[in-house]
Amino acid sequence: MGRRENPVDRTVPEKEKLADFLRARRHHAQMTYKQMAARSTVVSAATFERAASGAVVPSWETIQEFILATAGEGDFHPELFMDRARQLWIKARRATRAPFYVRRAPDPTLLSSPADFVRALRHQHVWAGYPTPGEMERMSGPGILPRTTARRIIEGDVLPVDPQQAIAFLKACYVVRAVDLQPWLASAVRILRDVPSRSRSLDSWVRAHEQMVRQAQTESAAQAPPSPSQDKQAA
Repeated sequence: MGRRENPVDRTVPEKEKLADFLRARRHHAQMTYKQMAARSTVVSAATFERAASGAVVPSWETIQEFILATAGEGDFHPELFMDRARQLWIKARRATRAPFYVRRAPDPTLLSSPADFVRALRHQHVWAGYPTPGEMERMSGPGILPRTTARRIIEGDVLPVDPQQAIAFLKACYVVRAVDLQPWLASAVRILRDVPSRSRSLDSWVRAHEQMVRQAQTESAAQAPPSPSQDKQAA
């Protein structure tokens, strides 16, 4: 395993937990950082080692490469390690970037005005650990959420121009499940009904909300345990 690495920096508990998780993945794979770097075309051994030091919060790209580099044939569900890594990474970013007064994610069901909606989007951005406008643009795909638009929404200057842009912003802030996106769209529909300047686009928000409700129902059905009758049929 090479030379003994320095102890984890335990100054910030959230960064400590992320570092411990990454080191556990490396030890499980029985790999050196140099061997990990040989599996990656974009991350060096020094960057991998620093990512698992607890001294920094690495980029998400580095975390992804770390998990992929340490994945072995015995890891039947590597996506579970990736999901756990993302949760720890977001908490570490939140702990080091978010203001002290942000203690929970915003509740979209409580919004009653465009100003509330903008403020909630800004708080969701904080809760997600301040992804940069450039990161959000890359996560959303070409042309959907330009970094200049993401920056203006973050700064509270504008609302998303359409539901696709709102969904892209929220997904870039790690609100990704339909069941979690649906309340945001429901609030947008409720709020925009009282905004005359948005009346022409209201139908698109309504359709997006209805589609998200159906998607949430599909996701819930897929995750539900099989009924006894289904078990008998399968047998």
